[in-house]
Amino acid sequence: MHRPRDHSEDGIRCQSAMAISEFEIKRCEKLVDEFVQKRRPPPHLRAKVDLAFRIAGQSVEIYHIRAHWSDEGKTLESPVAKATYNKSKKSWKVFWQRADQKWHGYQPHPEAASIEEFLEVVHEDAHCCFFG
Repeated sequence: MHRPRDHSEDGIRCQSAMAISEFEIKRCEKLVDEFVQKRRPPPHLRAKVDLAFRIAGQSVEIYHIRAHWSDEGKTLESPVAKATYNKSKKSWKVFWQRADQKWHGYQPHPEAASIEEFLEVVHEDAHCCFFG
């Protein structure tokens, strides 16, 4: 299993290879990290379940990390939400992953004008698609 680089002392993972400016990458990392920090489980539970993110290409993905059910030495990743930057529209497409393991546009709010708006949509989770 590919593990993203660790960019902080507290274990939040982020991979940076975005096709947008370095400034925007750093801005996204900061904002998404703040969002994830607020939603992470208490420290004593993080070995069993945690929340992380990665930035790859033009996408930001938020996901859970869980201990494998039969081998706690292994971990599993469960996608929560994804946003992909559309440079021509200067907006973010919002996705959630259905049971078919494919990303689908989040129909109640398919695009966000900013990364902040994407994070608000995920936080609200009006249709319980991201966090259940």
